[in-house]
Amino acid sequence: MDVQITTLGALLGLAVAIILIIKKIHPAYSLILGALVGGLVGGAGLSGTVDVMIEGAKGIMPAILRIVTSGVLAGVLIKTGAAAKIADQIIKTLGEKRALFALALSTMILTSVGVFVDVAVITVAPIALAISKKLGYAPMVILLAMIGGGKAGNIISPNPNTISAAENFGVELSSLMMANIIPAIVGLIVTVILAKMLSKKVKGIKIEEVKQKNDNTELPSFFAAIIGPLVAIILLALRPIAQIAIDPLIALPVGGVIGAIAMGKSKNLNEYITFGLSKMMPVAILLIGTGTVAGIIKASTLQVTTIGLLDAMNMPAFLLAPISGILMSAATASTTAGATIASATFSPAIIASGVSPLAGAAMVHSGATVLDHLPHGSFFHATAGATNMSIGDRLKLIPYECLVGISMTVVSTVIWGIIM
Repeated sequence: MDVQITTLGALLGLAVAIILIIKKIHPAYSLILGALVGGLVGGAGLSGTVDVMIEGAKGIMPAILRIVTSGVLAGVLIKTGAAAKIADQIIKTLGEKRALFALALSTMILTSVGVFVDVAVITVAPIALAISKKLGYAPMVILLAMIGGGKAGNIISPNPNTISAAENFGVELSSLMMANIIPAIVGLIVTVILAKMLSKKVKGIKIEEVKQKNDNTELPSFFAAIIGPLVAIILLALRPIAQIAIDPLIALPVGGVIGAIAMGKSKNLNEYITFGLSKMMPVAILLIGTGTVAGIIKASTLQVTTIGLLDAMNMPAFLLAPISGILMSAATASTTAGATIASATFSPAIIASGVSPLAGAAMVHSGATVLDHLPHGSFFHATAGATNMSIGDRLKLIPYECLVGISMTVVSTVIWGIIM
């Protein structure tokens, strides 16, 4: 496609999308309208703008297809109580003395096996609130532990953000999941340190007693609960280990089905699949809007302008990867949308600068966790509600969340941009 859009047009389109999202207009429509404005202002004309938007949406369809099928595993994990069982078992095993570490680790593991990060926080929240009441931790402290753990798990997960980044850079999903293991561990450590520091600053806040919705007697065994995610991860790992390629389109739903069978819940499988699909559809629709913006940015001179700025500041070209992830996550307040736009738009320029596709995907993906928690996104409000926290207190957590994301991004950039 020969249409070229100006940098000003692309930036204005992004600004319009951000403003509309902040104004509570549905993010998908906000992104589509922002893309339309960007193309028109950028000089593509009405027909050219629509063509670029459609081309951008087409490019994201393979990732959307894989994301939709991943709803099978997510639905099984949530509806059977497997996710709650995994979290509960980890917290019980580590004990009260390591409560903050246990909360962070359980949320990290839930997210890393395919549960959405906000759903992981909501799942662990009742257990966390009970611990908070017993040990005297403020809600801010336990929420920070869960969010940080969720961020760490998100960059090593088969979640939509990872699928999108892997698809756009043309790398194996399992390879990208493994690429950020060290940054994820660092993120977990930083989370626990920050949560402990925060616990010394905010003390003595009482919270209402929370009734557990899940009765442990109704939950599956830990072994049965973990089988589904293990099967999915093993299938994905066959490509690098044994050169047997099993696409996430197959591996993730197979893991979900086997998990349901292992827990003796195969009769309810259709219910779980329907629930999982309901969770994935808003993401799929969001990504269609994301694709239109990615098409506009990809057809613009924004990439050239950004690289020119890095050169003018004598900064290495590989920094385009984490910076693009950070900026797009800030624009959308979403790891998934941020990683998708950044990877779909900047991957050609990142690879052309000499960065390997896997390295570029890893740095973009980690960068997308730095500002994905801003107030114009749903994650901010969902996590506040899960812990009965006021908006004022929730806002105070933003700097700590940024530090967790920055720590992972710095480590990922050092590993993949400098060492590798």
